[in-house]
Amino acid sequence: MRKRRGNHEGSIVHRKDGRWMAQITLGRHPQTGKPKRAFFYAKTRQQVADQLAQALSDLGRGSFVTPHKLTLGEWLETWLKDYKQPSVRPVTFDSYETMVRCHLKPVLGHISLKDLRPEHVQRFYNAKRDAGLSRRSVRLLHTVLHNALKQAMKNQLVVRNVSEATTRPAGTTRTMEPLTMDQVNHFLTAVKEDRLFAALFLEVGTGLRRGELLALRWQDIDLDAGVLQVRQTLVRVRNHSLLHGDRKTRLIFQEPKTAHSKRTIPVPADSILELKRYKALQAQEKLLLAHAYNDQGLVFCQPNGSPIDPRNFTRAFDRLLKQAGLPHIRFHDARHTFATLMLELGESPKVVQTMLGHSRIATTLDIYSHVSLDLEKRAAARLNAALRGPSLSSGTTAH
Repeated sequence: MRKRRGNHEGSIVHRKDGRWMAQITLGRHPQTGKPKRAFFYAKTRQQVADQLAQALSDLGRGSFVTPHKLTLGEWLETWLKDYKQPSVRPVTFDSYETMVRCHLKPVLGHISLKDLRPEHVQRFYNAKRDAGLSRRSVRLLHTVLHNALKQAMKNQLVVRNVSEATTRPAGTTRTMEPLTMDQVNHFLTAVKEDRLFAALFLEVGTGLRRGELLALRWQDIDLDAGVLQVRQTLVRVRNHSLLHGDRKTRLIFQEPKTAHSKRTIPVPADSILELKRYKALQAQEKLLLAHAYNDQGLVFCQPNGSPIDPRNFTRAFDRLLKQAGLPHIRFHDARHTFATLMLELGESPKVVQTMLGHSRIATTLDIYSHVSLDLEKRAAARLNAALRGPSLSSGTTAH
């Protein structure tokens, strides 16, 4: 009976085309159970025997790399398609794919995967930092490359993860530009008659993310109790298959990213009143369009009931800011405005963390460290006043 070849055992055969071939068994595929083998070719038996001996030695030292000619760009495409697309949310896959397509492949994609060096990656990070890429984007680039190379190691395509030998540049930090209380009041007064007023009023009173605000359904809001529940978010993602037609992108509803993002938030009483007025307006729109109304139960939607594209909502926000004569800010800064005003009014950072849906309070404190410093100064001043004794208060000196 023929003995089954074990792992890490090799063999050499002479092919009909005159070349010599060596093969080595590396193990078995976990899903199919079929043998995983590596093959080597040479003109002479001695040459292929030397390759086989080197491969067996590398296996023993844990430095074996399966023979291949993959470039980093080719591997990144494989990693995205086979390892990430089936396992992450569409919006996460979108961000990974964008980093690969727009940043990693144009600069590093041509380099052989086996020849990628730490200095290649370090120079890449430095260049992106110098070009003004944000700290978050540089961090995401590192995450994508690190994870792709980690999988390449598991597949025995590289000996080590060279990204671990780099220092990530800090990148630039996007400056927050929250509105002041006076600016908020001026803005709300200026846009009072706009159809989206209720949405903007709710935003400054709750600090919802844009996708959370546009994904709200009436069933998520208890107008009597004055609370809302964040259950989903609306995002636009790229089409990476032909299942959704020829459009380059599509709108989807998806669950919030973390358990902390699913939350119940109190709604200010004045916002509840505006929501009730808006609901009455929406009822009139439904009657006007009748069967043509695309009723999805959304709170904030187009006049025909369809979801509002997040990009169009941002354009409307920009237009209303200009109409109010206020400086341009990102819509996300309306969320920062809510958090900043809450903290300045003396609310606990823990409460703000919960309302914002941050997983850790450290995230909240880090983002709003400028507000925390002001609060600490006020606390120090109050403590200083409390500790002043009678002699210090009166300005007299004890003898």
